[in-house]
Amino acid sequence: MEHPTTRTVVPAYTARLGQQQRRYASAAPEPVLSPDEYIPFESPSGIHTAPAFSNRPLPKTSSLTDLQPFDPSSPLIVDNSLITVAPRFKQFNNIGGEIEEITQTLYACLQLGRFERAANLMRRLQTIYKPDAAGLLHAHNEYIRELTWKIIFTRDLRLLKSLQRWFEVELRSRGAIPNATTFGLMIQASLQEADAQKAERAIRRYIHLAEAGGLRDQTMNQLLAILNHQELGRVTRIIPAAIEDINISAAEHLIKASGTTMSLPLDPPSKEATTPEVRPLDPNTLGLKTLKKSLLAFSDPSASPTFDGTQRTEGEADRQEAFERQLKIEQDTLDAAISRWQADSEDLKRLGISSALEQKSIGALMWNWHQLLTPLIKEEIQNAKEIDESNTVKGSNKDIHSFGLFLQFLNAEKLSAITILTCMQLLSTRGDADKTTTIQKVVSTVGRSIHEESLAEYLKNTKLHAVWRNIHSSASLKTLVRKAKQKRETNLLPELLDRYRWSRVVEVRVGAFLTSKLIDVAKMDVFRDDPDKGERLREFQPAFIHYFRYISGKPIGMLGFNKALLEMLAMSSTKAAMPRHLPMIVEPKPWIGFRDGGYLSSPVPVVRLKGHDSQAKAYTQTAIARGDMAQVFAGLDVLSKTPWRINRPIFEVMAEAWNTGDAIANMAPENPAIELPPKPIEDDVSSRYKWMMETKRLSNAKHGKKCERCFQNFQLEVARAYLDETFYFPHNVDFRGRAYPTAPFLNHMGADLCRGLLIFGRGKELGDAGLRWLKIHLSNLAGFDKASFEDRLKFVDDNLDNICDSARNPLKGRRWWLRTEDPWQCLAACMELENALESPDPRKFVSHMPIHQDGSCNGLQHYAALGGDIIGAGQVNLEPGSRPADVYTGVADIVKAEIAKDAEHGLELAKILHEKVTRKVVKQTVMTNVYGVTFFGATRQIRRQLEDLYPDFPNTSAINYGTGSYYIASKVFRALANMFKGAHDIQYWLGDCAGRICRSLTLEQIETIARRAEGNSKTENQFRLTPLKSAADKKNEFEAFTSTVIWTTPLRMPVVHPYRKVADRRVSTNLQTIGIAAPSISSPVDKRRQLQAFPPNFIHSLDATHMILSALKCTEEGLTFAAVHDSFWTHASDVDVMNGILRESFIKMHSENIIGRLAAEFRARYRGSMHFASVKKYSAVGKKIQKWRLQARLKLGFESSVPLVAELLQERRRLSLLASKDPKERQRGKEMVTAGSIFAEIAEESDLAVEEDLKEIALGSMKSTARVAKLEANKQIEVGDAANVGDVADALSESGVLVESQQPADADADADVESNEERLQAEAEKKRDLKRKQRKEQKINLWLPISFPPVPQKGSFDVSRIGLSKYFFS
Repeated sequence: MEHPTTRTVVPAYTARLGQQQRRYASAAPEPVLSPDEYIPFESPSGIHTAPAFSNRPLPKTSSLTDLQPFDPSSPLIVDNSLITVAPRFKQFNNIGGEIEEITQTLYACLQLGRFERAANLMRRLQTIYKPDAAGLLHAHNEYIRELTWKIIFTRDLRLLKSLQRWFEVELRSRGAIPNATTFGLMIQASLQEADAQKAERAIRRYIHLAEAGGLRDQTMNQLLAILNHQELGRVTRIIPAAIEDINISAAEHLIKASGTTMSLPLDPPSKEATTPEVRPLDPNTLGLKTLKKSLLAFSDPSASPTFDGTQRTEGEADRQEAFERQLKIEQDTLDAAISRWQADSEDLKRLGISSALEQKSIGALMWNWHQLLTPLIKEEIQNAKEIDESNTVKGSNKDIHSFGLFLQFLNAEKLSAITILTCMQLLSTRGDADKTTTIQKVVSTVGRSIHEESLAEYLKNTKLHAVWRNIHSSASLKTLVRKAKQKRETNLLPELLDRYRWSRVVEVRVGAFLTSKLIDVAKMDVFRDDPDKGERLREFQPAFIHYFRYISGKPIGMLGFNKALLEMLAMSSTKAAMPRHLPMIVEPKPWIGFRDGGYLSSPVPVVRLKGHDSQAKAYTQTAIARGDMAQVFAGLDVLSKTPWRINRPIFEVMAEAWNTGDAIANMAPENPAIELPPKPIEDDVSSRYKWMMETKRLSNAKHGKKCERCFQNFQLEVARAYLDETFYFPHNVDFRGRAYPTAPFLNHMGADLCRGLLIFGRGKELGDAGLRWLKIHLSNLAGFDKASFEDRLKFVDDNLDNICDSARNPLKGRRWWLRTEDPWQCLAACMELENALESPDPRKFVSHMPIHQDGSCNGLQHYAALGGDIIGAGQVNLEPGSRPADVYTGVADIVKAEIAKDAEHGLELAKILHEKVTRKVVKQTVMTNVYGVTFFGATRQIRRQLEDLYPDFPNTSAINYGTGSYYIASKVFRALANMFKGAHDIQYWLGDCAGRICRSLTLEQIETIARRAEGNSKTENQFRLTPLKSAADKKNEFEAFTSTVIWTTPLRMPVVHPYRKVADRRVSTNLQTIGIAAPSISSPVDKRRQLQAFPPNFIHSLDATHMILSALKCTEEGLTFAAVHDSFWTHASDVDVMNGILRESFIKMHSENIIGRLAAEFRARYRGSMHFASVKKYSAVGKKIQKWRLQARLKLGFESSVPLVAELLQERRRLSLLASKDPKERQRGKEMVTAGSIFAEIAEESDLAVEEDLKEIALGSMKSTARVAKLEANKQIEVGDAANVGDVADALSESGVLVESQQPADADADADVESNEERLQAEAEKKRDLKRKQRKEQKINLWLPISFPPVPQKGSFDVSRIGLSKYFFS
């Protein structure tokens, strides 16, 4: 039994205001910092001086390709004080609300130079914070920093005097204690003094104050980080011994990470004289025009930037030009859109047309809206400025005063363009035909887009990319180090990005304001025929419709298009690529911080976090600061720096195929042959309902093809722009560590069309091995991938004539490639092979083709290795074999055998399905079952396959797609449960651990409950005032289960589960009241999602580890490497080497006791927590606990309303006594009787009751899902909409989840019930069994020290045998 102990973590004594401060958290052995030892976020090195996001290098004895040592008994634990809910205070002088909102407004004022309002906000913070609060000092430092920068840029000595007065009067005299950052900034400001004697006196004073506070060394280090070379010289002359040396380790690390030069590809693409045109879906397609204009930097020399005239070598000039063009691509999005709209409008005017609608020109229409919206925004911005200047806020001005500052980072033209583009894109990309979405989503997206553009504009104006320009234009290491000494802008980037983060509330208010203005001005001419008068009438109508729809009984605000605008959209598209998220034409920045890496001026986070997950962000940033993310960063850099090119021959064939408008390969047709059914002649309800459903289905299908073609059009245009470029895909990871490219339109994770277009930017000679692998690769792409390698080679040789014909005459020949599984990739491989064979020596042929090596259901591979499951290992090719095993075919064969038995017993459904179950039908379900797909989700997957493969499937009440998919899914789940027992046990164990974590109270919560029970509810904090509490806070603030599942991957990346039950925060806007999710560390966890998501997410974190390790080792061996999760790519000649690395990395990872290490980490991480466990009510331990409780309530006086709280404190007391060093106290603890002591005395692990959610967690588990389906369907019900009622009925009868009255949970069970009487008897017996089971499973709860179930016994499979399996990845 475990006893609560105090974990040693480094607390951060800070509220939200101090979020930019250094987040210190560590494992148990590291020292504790007191509040007086608070370290600011800006400290330059070491524990007092390391850069805020320094990527600590690994020990010299270790390699990035090796797993780093990790002590699971001492995991990274971030103190929750970092991430508690931002407190909220009463308003005073129109300043109040959450600390986060106050500080965001403060930063906005400082950024915009509104120092008077900033001073008022600072004074409000002084009334909220205690004088020595770290949060208040951080606010002072930010105020001083911005004033210092203003002084430097303006040389305004009056500002300097104001700053010095602020330091003396508002900071020191009010009890705030300056730190090294404060003194460093004051010295930097004093250096701007024109009078040298005054400057020297001020500098000596601040140095003296720093020495008195014991901060001299830290202040000197701070000066090294912020002063330039000349300023450092002046300080050195004033105080000669102050600065002895400059630590350039950060600069050296930066240079080492990025390389001293940006290497050009070994064989740059040749510039062709002509580039094939891609015929657009519509010549007036707005988004396409905008995209083309944005991509002018690729093709129009006049659009390229000019340079400063500095003399450079040819290579330096090329790199500089590429760098400048990349910046232009990232920054010119909005200007391209606005100019395109204006051009469309002017084109119509030259033709004498005043109405955009008459020519179906959406661009001209949006230009009209832009002209009307821009002056309205300017007026409101001016109004906000006047309110700030007058310092008078009246009731009518409160709204604009609360968010007006945030409108001023961009000019009105950009605000207008972003609002129009975002609304049009968001609505036009909806998959349904009516194109509606919630107001909440619209305003949130608009606000977030404004936020991101504001940040990009700020970074552009502050020129924080200067160092990166030097990196790409200079080949001199010495020069780089010197420049890094003088200017350390990169150290400022992470804190600036974090400092200027907006809250969800600000984003929603800004978005709602701009959206409402757009709705007001966006009008359009609508023409309709008057049948009575025979005239054509013209009306001026709103383009957007704001209305309310009832969903699950609640009114939800919706935004949709005018019907006339919908008709215009049917002829065009408003999708517009955001060029700053296109592939890069220079190597991406190496990752060195949370938002420092990838794009040059459009920062993205290194980890994609769900929503505003402050806990996950805190863990990630702390891990970065500790150096724990070094391998992840290095792996992302490997993926990001892989050079790519467009396969020109394939592009030319695609362009030719595209321009025909036909559905060639997987291209969507220009005019889908989908005819809507005629309206039924009969007027009965059933016929009309079926017609409505069919019409809606076909309309959505037709619209889906249209959207698909539009998207493919964009992909081809992007590819066309990059035809003569070598480019790169920046990567980041999701919260589990899986890597993704950040360029969404064209990347190697796309569909067959995208992958077919891409080749490596560097080529390698094939050699004998490469020629062999190229043939195997072609066979795989053709769909012949389950045979032995010898058979695959024979397949290619047998089809060589078809392959060569495909390569030479792709569209006019026999078109063999179109019959393959991945046609465009197959065609690319055909051309590559044909070119190689036609060359003088195929072995010398330089190939750029990426060759794929795919895992065999990689999730099951990891499970089989974790559990040592011999049978499972054989099914997924961990065990050597003469031919590749195929788990999908294996499951399909088992399902077919079971269906054949049912058919022999006369089951009609089985007879229909007997020959219809194929590998393809079950593949997705088998693949995703290991990743937690529900039974409901599985039926939907199988239904889609049945619909695609068998369009003539029966459609009766008893036999339809729904019943068929339900039946097959149940067979698939049973087959998996029988085949993978080891995976089943591991999944169950993971789910059980997650369930216990999510039903536990942390040590901090328990201590708080104890203090409150003792009448001492106050806790030490940094505030003078008492924060306000919401009704929810007052109700049960510390008794909610808030412990989330956190673990560390083998790469030492912390993973924090984001699933919490988040109550909406209501935000009043001028559109409507909008609810926004406000997740925090105090939000209760969503136990069901935590429990069900942990097994698949844990496996995802392992496959991410395997990929990163393989990427690092491949780079070390000189291989080019790319990956799509569990599909690894390299040159044909290097496949054998990569295969060895893949096996070596997998064996290395699974040779460690991964599950045992996870169990040890859980025991350490959650030590001291109390698990709210349950036992069966009528078990021996359950009966004894109930008897004790009756006696205890009488004896101890437990209140009936909170008996479990009293029991918690009693158990805490007992454990504390047992852990005492005093023998008498230990004896008293042994004599105490609690529910926990009773359990420890007579029960064991197996006596704990099984959580209901845990019953469906394991591989192949099923659960009745009719209620789930009903709830999902009810979410879509609209009041008074008959069509939607039909959708609900369809979902319950044919979606694969059947209403219980129509279909029993076990589809086979009724096969032998021959009569109605027998069926009724069987149902009655089931009800009696259910009642007996419910009585038997009644539970009671009790508090136990958290413990975790024993790790499942590992099987005897030897993981080293993977090294002998040639089909492990193939």
